[in-house]
Amino acid sequence: MPILVQKYGGTSLSSEQTRGFVLRHIARERQRSYQLVVVVSAMGRRGDPYATDTLLALVHNKGGTIPQRERDLLLGCGEIISAVTLCSLLRAEGIPSVVLTGGGAGILTDSQFGRARILTVKTDKVLQLLQQNQVVIVTGFQGIDEKGDLTTLGRGGSDTSATALAAALRAERVDIYTDVNGILTADPRIVEDARPIPVVGYAEICNMARQGAKVIHPRAVEIAQQSHIPIRVRSTFSEEEGTLVTDQADVLAAASGSSVKDRQVTGVTHVSGVTQITVTAHKGDNDVQLNVFHAMAKHQISVDFINVTPGGATYTVFDEDADAAVEVLQSIGYEPFVVKGCAKVSIIGGGMNGVPGIMASIVEALTKRGIPILQSADSNTTIWVLVREENMVEAQRSLHAQFNLHE
Repeated sequence: MPILVQKYGGTSLSSEQTRGFVLRHIARERQRSYQLVVVVSAMGRRGDPYATDTLLALVHNKGGTIPQRERDLLLGCGEIISAVTLCSLLRAEGIPSVVLTGGGAGILTDSQFGRARILTVKTDKVLQLLQQNQVVIVTGFQGIDEKGDLTTLGRGGSDTSATALAAALRAERVDIYTDVNGILTADPRIVEDARPIPVVGYAEICNMARQGAKVIHPRAVEIAQQSHIPIRVRSTFSEEEGTLVTDQADVLAAASGSSVKDRQVTGVTHVSGVTQITVTAHKGDNDVQLNVFHAMAKHQISVDFINVTPGGATYTVFDEDADAAVEVLQSIGYEPFVVKGCAKVSIIGGGMNGVPGIMASIVEALTKRGIPILQSADSNTTIWVLVREENMVEAQRSLHAQFNLHE
């Protein structure tokens, strides 16, 4: 019997009604003769009783703090509550099921609490339970280190748990269930005519995730790609197939129902809340770039969107780091030019490489709407433009229309 890994996010488990959809998806795949591993996140989102942010608020309220090891113990509670709740519901439906923590499922990590990396996955226990016809429910977002301490995997950790388990188990596929019907060409809250993408390659969705799309974490995609495990991103609340993520040509063709269309642009994403910083070299200062980026690294300020010229450097930091970055630069003798309240808009597509006119189309679309481009950069699959925050929505809508992504 083939193995299928399902992952359910917090919104999928947040209420009795949404959990009913989860039960139906599990029952359907069992009827299709899959052995099931189900990875769960903590229930709900910020403000819900067992959500990760709510658990953190219990400690940080009134300025409380805890060590990272104990913080991870607290953060692991949300997934445990989700897993046991789901187990009880499945058993009530006559579906045999069992709960394993991440460590119990064989996910071994290093000891970087709060951002642990997976070292290996030992599948003996999971395989044994699958052979007993159990639905194996695994707490996402967590593992165990060599000392036996619970560790958490950081942002996107449950997605990572799911794809790591799928790779180790040689599963047929990973189904990531969320509150949207697959991966869309843009954020539907911003672009009303954003449409679902039926099939997409690993590289494209990885770039979309890195540049602001929040449907799946890029680390999870990278694990799936390395092991050639297809991912399907689909809605918990419908029976629609969603988006298939794969690089296998035959699967791509079968999923699309015909030959695959060579699209130039796949989607538009954004990251808001960034500040642009420009540093100009003093006369005779040949080490400005070295000085600037050494200073940022020394003070652990993350930099992005970097343009280096002989006379200086332009780059971005997150808004919350902007004041600290300026203070650091002033302390080493520079007076940076700062533009706060910016957004990085990304145009992503595997078909852009070597195609002339893409940048011209971007400039045309934004110029027509009177949107200044503060900075730009490109790679084989992505073109980035920096705009002011107040122009971010209009920039995405105009670029979505420019490349006919609604069609």
